Formats: sequence, C-alpha cells, structure tokens
Amino acid sequence: MARAPERQRHSGGKTRRRGAALEEALLDAAWDELQEAGYAGLTMEAVADRAGTSRAVLYRRWRSRAELVIVAMRRHRPMLSGEVPDTGSLRGDVLALLTRVSDRLTELGPETVYGILGDYFADTELFSAFQEQVLHIGAGVMATILKHAEERGEVRPGISPRVASVPTDLFRHELLIRRTPPTSRVIAEIIDDVFLPLVRA
Repeated sequence: MARAPERQRHSGGKTRRRGAALEEALLDAAWDELQEAGYAGLTMEAVADRAGTSRAVLYRRWRSRAELVIVAMRRHRPMLSGEVPDTGSLRGDVLALLTRVSDRLTELGPETVYGILGDYFADTELFSAFQEQVLHIGAGVMATILKHAEERGEVRPGISPRVASVPTDLFRHELLIRRTPPTSRVIAEIIDDVFLPLVRA
C-alpha cells in the first residue's frame, strides 16, 4: 500500500506535513492559541508546539506573530464572508455590510485589535499588508450593492469607484484612528450624513 504523502512521523514525536495540509494545521493552531492565550500571550513557539512542528517552519511562511494572526483571521473570521447584503434598500445594504464587519472585529476583542494595530503601525510594510488583507472591504461588494440600488432607482448612474468606497474608507479611518470598531451610531452617520447625499438620484 502506498504511503500517504501528507503526514509522516519524524524524530521527536512531531508530525511532518506538507503543502496545504501543513498550512491549514498551522493556521488552525494559531487561531486556537489566539482564543486561549489572547494576542498578547500568543507566541510563535506556542503555535509551533500546538501544531506539532518547529518555529522555523512558521517563520518560513510568516515573519512575525502579527502576520500569522492576520492570515489565521482571514481563514477563521473573514470580514466579508457570506452573501452580499440585499435588504431592498441602499441604506439597509450598506448598514448591513458595515455592521457585519464591525461585529466580526468586535468578536476578536479589543485586546486583539489593539495588539495587531500596534504591531502593524510599527512596520510600514506590515501595515500595508494589514490594510490590504483585513481592512480592505472589497470594491466588488460595494459595486454590487450600488448596482442593485441603481436598478431600484435609488442612486444616480455612473457612481465612480472613489465615491463608492466612501463608506468603507471612513470605516477604516475610524478603526485606525480610534483603534476600535465603529459604533452603530458612527456607522449610521457615515451612511446618512456622508454617503447617501453623495449618491442619491
């Protein structure tokens, strides 16, 4: 019988994995460690021990704790998982979208959000990756929401991508400046006071 290539035992009782199986095990271990120890208590050594591998294996893929946790978050708590909101109104759709992202950031807890932001602010390259991987709320989602609104006659045609991104840009601004997910009041102000007047038919 051919030996399965994905898992082998090596000395020390650890499990050797390769490819996608290894990466999934590492990200699962990072997520579990985050839940138990919190961001401040999470170490690369603890994640490696939980995954049954070495720190060198982790560092070959992610150069820091922050980078590892961000990828684990994308796997286990993606900000935009689920269908594009379709509540029947533009306001309802954008409200549902921003509330979903805020709720998922809140689930992570302030300690995790503060810790990650602190690490990323200290490193320009990592901060850019953080914005792209976590704070970037896909332009395609807002484009779909605005397409539905245009079909309902709620917005003027030809909304530019820059205007379409206003709600998500302001959401990111609030998060980065205040280091906490925007409240429901702030989200409502972004939509009602800024975005809707810009796009209404």
